[in-house]
Amino acid sequence: MTQIYTYGSYLKKKFGAKVYKVGINISGFTCPNIDGTVAKGGCTFCENDSFSASTDEVQELKGFHLNLDSQENPYLEKQLLQLEQQFNAISARQKKEYGAEKFLVYFQSFTNTYAPFETLKALYEKALSFENVVGLSIGTRSDSITEETLEYLAELNKTKEIWIEFGIQSVYDETLDKINRGHDSDNVKKWIIKSKDVGLHVCGHLIFGLPNETQEMMLETSKQAYEWGIDSVKYHPLYVVKRTALANEFTRGEFTPITEELYLDTLVKSIQMKPENVHVQRVTAGIDDDSLLAPTWCRDKNTQIKHINGALKTIGLKY
Repeated sequence: MTQIYTYGSYLKKKFGAKVYKVGINISGFTCPNIDGTVAKGGCTFCENDSFSASTDEVQELKGFHLNLDSQENPYLEKQLLQLEQQFNAISARQKKEYGAEKFLVYFQSFTNTYAPFETLKALYEKALSFENVVGLSIGTRSDSITEETLEYLAELNKTKEIWIEFGIQSVYDETLDKINRGHDSDNVKKWIIKSKDVGLHVCGHLIFGLPNETQEMMLETSKQAYEWGIDSVKYHPLYVVKRTALANEFTRGEFTPITEELYLDTLVKSIQMKPENVHVQRVTAGIDDDSLLAPTWCRDKNTQIKHINGALKTIGLKY
C-alpha cells in the first residue's frame, strides 16, 4: 500500500520536525458575505456563531467588525493578546499530546485578510514572533484580499512558510449562487493564480455534495482546481447543521445530503486525478454533537477514516 502524500509528510520533510498548525480565532474578523458587502447571511451551510468563542476578550469585542475599508482598529492590542493566549494554550497542548516541535499559525475562522492592512501586518508579525513558529496559514476568500496584502505576504514568504487557503467549493457559478457564496468561480481562479505568481503556497478547499451537483461536476471542480496550480487540498463533504439556511432547505425536503458511498467514490476518483506534487490536508469533515442534522455518517470521524481507507485500498493507497 502506498501512503498518500500528506501535508504532514511535506512539512516533516521540509523542516525535519513535527510541524503542527495552531488554529486561531481572532475577534473582530468577519466576512463580506455576512456583513452585507457582497451578500447577507453567509454561505447557506455556514453557522456563523460556530466561529465564536466565549472568552472575556471575545465578549468585549462582540459587535465590533473589521473590513477592508475600516479606518481604525481600537481593539488591536486586545486582538494581539488574544492571538498570543490562544497560541500559547494550543501549542502547549500539541507539544504535550502529539510531540509537536514547530508550528504554523493558522488564521482559521472567518476571512483573515478582510481587515485594514496595518491590522493584518501587526497580527501576522506577532504570530511569526512566537517561539518555534515557521510560518503562517491564512484562511480567506478570493474576494477579500488586496494586492498590497498579497505583495506583503510574498515578502514574508522569502524567509517564512506562508500559505493562503481559499475556499474554492465549486467551479460552477450556478452552485455558488445557490449557496449564496457572493463571488464567481473566475474570481477564485484569478486570485489563486495571482498568489502562485508571487510565490505563495496555496491550499484549495473543495466541497463534495453541494446542491444539485452530480459526481461529474464535483470531479470537474477537482480537475480545474489542480490545473490552477494549488499545492495542497482539503476535501469536505457537505453536511447540514442547525441554524443555517441549508438546514431550512433540508427540513423542507429541498436538499438531499450526499451519501457516504458517493462521497467515497468521488473522493477516490479525485485523489486519482490529483497531481503527485499536490499534498492532502484533509479527506473528510464532520461534527459530533447535536447540531448535526445530516448526514449521520459525518458524525464519527474515526469511522469515516476507516471507510475512506477501505475505499483507497482498492486502488493501492492509504491515508
